[in-house]
Amino acid sequence: MANGIVRFDPFEDLTRLQREMNRLFDDSVRTNGWGATEHVSSRAWAPPVDIYEDQNEIVVNVELPGIKQDDIDIQVTGDTLTLRGERKFEDTQKKDNYVRVERSYGSFQRSFTIGVPVQSDRVTANYRDGILSIRLPKSEEVKPKKVQVTSG
Repeated sequence: MANGIVRFDPFEDLTRLQREMNRLFDDSVRTNGWGATEHVSSRAWAPPVDIYEDQNEIVVNVELPGIKQDDIDIQVTGDTLTLRGERKFEDTQKKDNYVRVERSYGSFQRSFTIGVPVQSDRVTANYRDGILSIRLPKSEEVKPKKVQVTSG
């Protein structure tokens, strides 16, 4: 006869989380034709980004090698910076002849919350050597102001 008391396991949620994480990692690993294990990512392509700020501006550097300048779209709306673009698979060889394709192709979109007001009419972007550099000047009201102390 079963009693109505269920033993509380404080680690049950952690154990369930670990099982799910293990399942996700197991699904992302496969064996190649030579028996070696390789990791496979099924997520959409997103170019890597470095973001830093100083007193005057926020700078976003994006790695976009192999992408044409005309295939990049940058928008600043409110406090959000949105990058869109596409890396097209262009090769004179037939795609079917490739044994392995590891570089990512296709469309991407990344959005970032800037967090401080910027002068959207003064945003600049420069694309050189596969690196897109976006400069977002901060609005005057968020820049630090030196206050002079007087005696009196």
